[in-house]
Amino acid sequence: MFGSGAANLGGPRGMLETFAKGADDTAFDARIAWRLLAFVRPHWRRMVVAFLLMLVATGLTLVTPYLMKVAIDQYIAQGDTAGLHWIAVAIALSFVGVFAATAGQRYQLSWVGQRVLATLRQQLFEHLQRLPLSYHDRTIIGVTVSRVISDVGVINELLSQGLLTLIGDTLLLVGIVVVMVSMSPKLALLTFLVMPLMVLVTQLFARRAKVAFRETRARVAEVVGDLAENIAGIRVIQAFAQEDATQERFDEANRANRDAQVAAMSLSFLFLPSVEFLGAVATAIVLWFGGLGVISGEVTVGVLVAFLAYVGRFFQPIQELSQLYTTLQSAMAGGERVLGLLDTTPAVADPLDEAPMPPIRGEVALRDVGFFYRDDTPVLHNINLEIAAGQTVALVGPTGAGKSSIANLVARFYDVSAGAVLIDGVDVRTVTQQSLRRQMGLVPQDPFLFSGSIRDNIRFGRPDAGDEAVEAAAASANAHDFIMAQPDGYETVILEGGANLSVGQRQLICIARAVLADPRILILDEATASVDTVTEALIQEALDRLLAGRTSIVIAHRLSTIRNADLICVLQAGKIIERGRHTELLAQGGLYATLYARQFMDAGELAGEQSEAG
Repeated sequence: MFGSGAANLGGPRGMLETFAKGADDTAFDARIAWRLLAFVRPHWRRMVVAFLLMLVATGLTLVTPYLMKVAIDQYIAQGDTAGLHWIAVAIALSFVGVFAATAGQRYQLSWVGQRVLATLRQQLFEHLQRLPLSYHDRTIIGVTVSRVISDVGVINELLSQGLLTLIGDTLLLVGIVVVMVSMSPKLALLTFLVMPLMVLVTQLFARRAKVAFRETRARVAEVVGDLAENIAGIRVIQAFAQEDATQERFDEANRANRDAQVAAMSLSFLFLPSVEFLGAVATAIVLWFGGLGVISGEVTVGVLVAFLAYVGRFFQPIQELSQLYTTLQSAMAGGERVLGLLDTTPAVADPLDEAPMPPIRGEVALRDVGFFYRDDTPVLHNINLEIAAGQTVALVGPTGAGKSSIANLVARFYDVSAGAVLIDGVDVRTVTQQSLRRQMGLVPQDPFLFSGSIRDNIRFGRPDAGDEAVEAAAASANAHDFIMAQPDGYETVILEGGANLSVGQRQLICIARAVLADPRILILDEATASVDTVTEALIQEALDRLLAGRTSIVIAHRLSTIRNADLICVLQAGKIIERGRHTELLAQGGLYATLYARQFMDAGELAGEQSEAG
């Protein structure tokens, strides 16, 4: 793809810090939570069912210890065998009911959770498809992957599981307090003596967890980013024998992630035993003072047993709520980043009326075009260029001159900063991007193929094309013979990155893809730059057929490939400094002649060709 001239916004590690960390350290952001809840609302019926099942499970959990009190005080103490039989059945049924209600609740929540997960990722992917190249130029792949996979995962955990856990545990806590106070206010107050310590421990944990779990989200994104970058650059790493250096850099990121995760988990591992210890203290208090009460006759044995059961249940929801707090921390950090991505406004947007581009004839005009990748980095200055329908125009010049930027503007991968780009007299900003690009074709310098069959790759731009049309396009692109030589012909599966094909073969398939799409405007980004001379001849022959009758913009590095261009524009520092045909530019003896001489001939040969041109 184009965009090699985009301004560098910092190294991978710097970008990771920018995109992985949020600026807001708020523990709970109601605005983020409310927006995230929108993903649950379509499934409100199942959430209501899960809520009702949660109420059933909570109610039965509260009733069971009370039934044990009744069994001890009313039936065991009085020797009522029949009553004991029925109360034992009731207790057994309550346990079965808790199991069934909990299982049903978890099923409903899992059902909702998976759909929320899929919806979030679908919307993120759809939005990423709409974002312009400028976003993808400045955002490394690993950070984006972390948003879609890791951050969405923790958000889903909060939305699908955490909300009902919060409500259910809160109701259970309130219910236990009410029942304990109703049975024995004195013993209940003694039990609650540990609550101030519980509040203190929870506050200390919450304060540290906020920072720790935000750090884990940043470190996960950093590991994913480094991994994606190193895998993408594995050929370069091995070519320069830098495996040890890249391993060291990845180990550094991995260790930072490990330390952040250990620090966050250590808080939980310290907090949970603290809660269990306080629960044990509360149990000892109940056992001691309750036992004294039984001896003095103030409370019954049934009340003591029920209190011990309630104390055990009292600290369980506190533990779950503490764990939910860690989930909340991660979800708020992840939600902030996911919503930030969804809120990213495309720099290139369709017009409000969504007007389609009429059928293109192929006239292209750049009128006083200026362009900036960043406000302080001008790339193009006052470009004026007229391209007639069916004309081939070549853009040449040193690296960074603005060649790819012009092609990007014509395809509207970016919008002009000044002036206008017109196609058949229509400003490209006034029509939808899809209707424009469906009538344009691209053959990139680095041929990109998708995982799948060769046939599917050729008809990528025209999915409804039949097999005969695909094979005809391949033949026109000089690709048919080598495709038929593959093990499965057109059904041969292309490995990731086209690893089972040569660069030239991948390029021929890309040309076949462009032939089948039958574009009115074609953009070529030096399609022969990385191939041998034999393959270059095949590609050049295929390109000559492809260019015939189409408006073509050719970004040229090998000047031998553009000798027959209708117009050659020489760019330097964002300006067109020369324009004309090949022989005319050689006769001028300017920058084009200099570039041509450096590539193909010594000064004597150049002088001979210049004299012939004169």
